Amino acid sequence: MDLSFTPDQEAFREEVREFIRTQMPPHLAAKAAVDGHFEHEEVMEWHKILYRKGWVAPHWPKEVGGTGWDAARRFIFSEELEKAGAPTLSPFGLAMVGPLIIQFGSDAQKQRFLPKILSGEEAWCQGYSEPEAGSDLASLRTTAVDDGKGNFVVNGQKTWTTYGQYADWIFCLVRTNQTGKKQTGISFLLIDMKTPGVKAVPMLTTGHTPAFCDTYFDNAVVPKENVVGPVDGGWTMAKALLGHERTLIAAVGTSTRALIRVKRIAQEHGLLADPAWRGRIARLEVELEALRMQNYRALAGAQLGHAPGPESSVLKIRGSEILQQAMELAMDVMGPSCMAWFTPPGVLSPSEQWIPSAFNYTRATTIYGGSNEIQRNVIAKWILGLPAQA
Repeated sequence: MDLSFTPDQEAFREEVREFIRTQMPPHLAAKAAVDGHFEHEEVMEWHKILYRKGWVAPHWPKEVGGTGWDAARRFIFSEELEKAGAPTLSPFGLAMVGPLIIQFGSDAQKQRFLPKILSGEEAWCQGYSEPEAGSDLASLRTTAVDDGKGNFVVNGQKTWTTYGQYADWIFCLVRTNQTGKKQTGISFLLIDMKTPGVKAVPMLTTGHTPAFCDTYFDNAVVPKENVVGPVDGGWTMAKALLGHERTLIAAVGTSTRALIRVKRIAQEHGLLADPAWRGRIARLEVELEALRMQNYRALAGAQLGHAPGPESSVLKIRGSEILQQAMELAMDVMGPSCMAWFTPPGVLSPSEQWIPSAFNYTRATTIYGGSNEIQRNVIAKWILGLPAQA
């Protein structure tokens, strides 16, 4: 396995860095410099800048608007965006439902949805988890009943619908058949958020951001033509989609940037002269480098055409834990300052701004994308060959 990048790939890295430096608007760059929270409108502004460049969907096939890059260039591009603190594009259209429509959708679905996902004209959200079906997703209860008129009538509730209040469409797992194993009888359905009977209700996170919603369906009528793939065949697609999501959660670039902030804050507080603090930072850097090597292994497999397998669970576990540990260390380094929430300018240094909010938000990384407990069962079964625990 060759872990080095070629001269052409390193030249591409410099091209990406130059693009970010010159094309990110000043008001976005100012927030990126302090790892601030980007509002939905700011994320979509950056989305459209990347779209005009032709770089918004690097992992899509070129014939449907992708870049045609190989896996190494896609990795470099993602890593440089993370290191720069650029707004993170919503993954729900570009990284989740878009690729699924490309693989499983009808020609009509591709023509209808893909161009507007690319351009940012339509934003998406995900309808997977429910109040009684989170880690055990196959227990979902939201139903879609055939009305005999070419439609499904949808009733139920989805939760943790990230930024559902801004979305134009939601892709949902719904139960279309009550018989058989609970993994069967599930369909993958696209629902217009403007449909009568669909309502997204935001909830405020402990990080003080309106990131999540409860989404309710009350006799919402959805055309059957909005099913992607076969009716009752949605479980296979859901698993494929989650594999890609878990790989994204590795977030090596994000953790790298977080550690740079930790060092900066430690320097501001005069802590880098203390061997104990240097040791804590060094230990986390070693763990991050190990994760980076694991990510490179997955990248090498992708270069050979291998889709994400159970190794994506390893990346998800370690990536989410290391990001949490980096934010915990940042809070420790800040000391009493970490309790200063949403203060006026000048109270916290630029390096410290948004640390408490990010610390709270990253509590969720070990839960979303499939909880880490579930990922350990996946590893036990598919990598170690052990019986999964209940």
